Amino acid sequence: MSLAASSPGSSLPHDRARPLAKGSTYPAKDLCSQCGLCDSRWVAYVKDSCAFLNQRFEAMETAAHGRSRDLENEDELYFGVQQRMLTARLQQPIAGAQWTGIASRIGVLALESGLVDAVLCVGQSEDDRFTPVPRLARTPEEVLSARVNKPTLSPNLEVLEQLPGSGIRKLLAIGVGCQIQALRAVEATLPLDQLYVLGLPCTDNVSREGLQTFLETTVSSPETVVHYEFMQDYQVHLKHTDGSFEKVPYFCLPANKLKDVIAPSCYSCFDYVNGLADIVVGYMGVPYNHTDMTRHPQYVTVRNERGKEMFDMIRGDCDVTPSVSSGERKPFVMQTVISDDEATLGRGPEEPAPLPVGKAIAWLLEKIGPKGKEFGMYSLDYHTVRNYLYVKRTFGEERARRHVPDYARLVVDEYNVYGAVDERLKLTGTAPVGEALPRPAPSGRTPAPGVGPDAGGGGGGGGATFPVELPEFLKGADPGVVGGVVGFLLFTTLATKLMS
Repeated sequence: MSLAASSPGSSLPHDRARPLAKGSTYPAKDLCSQCGLCDSRWVAYVKDSCAFLNQRFEAMETAAHGRSRDLENEDELYFGVQQRMLTARLQQPIAGAQWTGIASRIGVLALESGLVDAVLCVGQSEDDRFTPVPRLARTPEEVLSARVNKPTLSPNLEVLEQLPGSGIRKLLAIGVGCQIQALRAVEATLPLDQLYVLGLPCTDNVSREGLQTFLETTVSSPETVVHYEFMQDYQVHLKHTDGSFEKVPYFCLPANKLKDVIAPSCYSCFDYVNGLADIVVGYMGVPYNHTDMTRHPQYVTVRNERGKEMFDMIRGDCDVTPSVSSGERKPFVMQTVISDDEATLGRGPEEPAPLPVGKAIAWLLEKIGPKGKEFGMYSLDYHTVRNYLYVKRTFGEERARRHVPDYARLVVDEYNVYGAVDERLKLTGTAPVGEALPRPAPSGRTPAPGVGPDAGGGGGGGGATFPVELPEFLKGADPGVVGGVVGFLLFTTLATKLMS
């Protein structure tokens, strides 16, 4: 593969451009995700490259993988183009990694094998463990020093400015969806012979200041938190510097205090699964197996041959199992959207649930709620509908129509069959969703191994599973009504548990 790049005497747009000054107003303004593109000369292409200025996801997906996702296949509709989807963990975890260290291990082996000359990864500031410092790592040691996620907006693409004259011809880039969309958009103009992309799924990112607000309102000792994750047991798991884990139920988070913490760009994003990466390593689609993050499996989505090449390097070092799914997400989705939207509109509860009550609710939902891929799709459904509400209310009708990809709109339509989404839009005087998109025709494609309804069952990871089978009289009913019935059952069960 040979990518077009500037040469001596050439006059491509990025040869004439200069990075924008740090702290200046970027083209996407309030919607800027601070991906770093504008901090490099490749700002010359920002109008066509920024995911929040010009949404071209479906065409870019085809360019990256040779085809777009199969909208008729539920797993591809949600998780994107894939050759294979599975769960994996390193048999020998990397010390100090947030999980077992799969992404770091791929970066190290890619360098050691000569697959790439450098790895675009994110280290941390010497003064603050959560302040991201993007780098082009040339040695395994530099890659390992960047282990552990930095849960804040990060200008990864600012290091593109270092590529010309660096001698780097083969690059592995690690990043989240908005960064990878911009990178793919300018890929053909980079001075590279080969680009590999390892994607991280991302939901609801924050600024460094927003992260501090989250920690101070959520955890007992904000200054000692090393990393955290929203796990499938309905609790936030936070690791502290002494190695201990603190677990805070979702229901104990102060929603009214946190509603303005999430970046506007994240409310406008429909690419949580990083659909343009060659391979994705994350957590969202793996059942909770009652162990710490540092020993917990992650889900891996291999999208194309470059992704397969990267995963094959570490496969022998991993415990690998098929992706699994159980339970029923749909009764919970609109109830979550409504609760979140009420907080957004300033009508949520003044105080979160007391810790004992939150723990009991989390315990119950972990038993009867969706697991594995089904939990991942629950999260995607909720975020898709929530973000659709934001985009419709903020962008205006025409811009919103152009911005929302078809795969996201199909999800919205599914929850608006009985007008549930329209009811939320009506609260702010926003136009309704409108006519539903036509359902995609059968593609005739055979689902990839590890993908689809026969890919595996049960909760996996040794955890018990309690799939929710709805009564016949509830099947096909309004999801809002179903959610209310399920909510009543949850409340009754919870009350019985607390009084026993």
